[in-house]
Amino acid sequence: MRAHEAGALHGDIGNRSPAWLRTPVDVNALVPQLWPRHVARGPAGALTVAGLDVRDLAAEFGTPAYVLDEDDLRERCREFRAAFPDADVYYAGKAFLCRAVVRMIAEEGMFLDVCTGGELATALSAGMPAERIGFHGNNKSVAELTRAVDAGVGRIIVDSFAEIDRLSELARERGVRPRVLVRVTVGVEAHTHEFIATAHEDQKFGFSLGGGAAAAAAFKILDEDVLELRGLHSHIGSQIFDASGFEVSARRVLALQAQIRDARGVELPELDLGGGFGIAYTTQDDPASPHDLAKRLRKIVDGECAAENLAVPHLSVEPGRAIVGPAVFTLYQVGTVKDVDGIRTYVSVDGGMSDNIRTALYDASYSATVANRTSAAEPMLARVVGKHCESGDIVVKDEFLPADVQPGDLVAVPGTGAYCRSMASNYNHVPRPPVVAVRDGRARLIVRRETEDDLLALDVG
Repeated sequence: MRAHEAGALHGDIGNRSPAWLRTPVDVNALVPQLWPRHVARGPAGALTVAGLDVRDLAAEFGTPAYVLDEDDLRERCREFRAAFPDADVYYAGKAFLCRAVVRMIAEEGMFLDVCTGGELATALSAGMPAERIGFHGNNKSVAELTRAVDAGVGRIIVDSFAEIDRLSELARERGVRPRVLVRVTVGVEAHTHEFIATAHEDQKFGFSLGGGAAAAAAFKILDEDVLELRGLHSHIGSQIFDASGFEVSARRVLALQAQIRDARGVELPELDLGGGFGIAYTTQDDPASPHDLAKRLRKIVDGECAAENLAVPHLSVEPGRAIVGPAVFTLYQVGTVKDVDGIRTYVSVDGGMSDNIRTALYDASYSATVANRTSAAEPMLARVVGKHCESGDIVVKDEFLPADVQPGDLVAVPGTGAYCRSMASNYNHVPRPPVVAVRDGRARLIVRRETEDDLLALDVG
């Protein structure tokens, strides 16, 4: 589907737009792959989610607000578990974490990745079984490692020699044997933004494969015999659509696994290939289904294990944003509409880079629609921007909206479940929005809106 068919564009277009971008579009259309599964247009033209009108949600909870289609999230958990029946599927806590979501994924049989003490505290406080938690991070403190060991987390992904020493000392003090995986930097450049490609050599994560550090880390753990080395871990990036990177990564990691077997006589029983599977932010994106991803990854692992004469290890995968990202949209209210000398129309909403930094940080692309009504007006090429004192405060770079969009209208931006609320800030002293979960025609607040009192509560000067 071409972008203009749904009004979902990306890139800085302005007056340089080709002819097809100026073709009339249906500004009321919703492309299913961009929206939570239970979002539709109601009889009056307003968006509904799980049967609830967004106008009612805005009236009850205010704007901006993150709206979570709970059944969508749960269905995606089930689909990944069904696609990987013999693997452990880890939900990415960094994408979005709160106690209600922890309970949802736990009920759906998921595992959980955390990478800080705060994420671990959230997981444990919500009742996530510690043995189903994996602890990531390139600079875990002694306090964080202590809490993880004492809680009995299922695995710790070690990321440096200093961390191996810290964790070994804790293990000796407590007379325990924590399970660990060695994070391997495999030198694969994922086809993604530079800042979210995590397996090339020049970055902060993991042990270099090419330089020999990964093998040295594995040998150190095995030789000291304090920690239980379960396997190797590789993560090549995020928002990935191309499986070729996983093929190269698996080949290199399993070659290291064979090297460890040959040198120490130990065949490690686990392998985590990461994930970071992509989602659709615009109609330019075409993500694979969990079934197709599982089929490709299993074929890659089976083939490489056969080549190295290794038993197929127990697999773990980390879908990343692919579970929560598509299950959420952000609901805004329009404050001003400004045409700038025929260059473009700026539609300013009551949020911005404080609730979605990804456009400014990663040059990310999003879609948008007027959510409170349909319109027969001609489409116009607009830019949805926020209220912050930055020219880069852009939510959606280019989108067709109806020419009669006006102050008071609601605008919805899909695909905001991952890395929006979790990366939200109080820039310009703006309180962070709430998260509202909707299911079976009912809405409940799972993260409340911050208030000015919350902002001032930490100001003790």
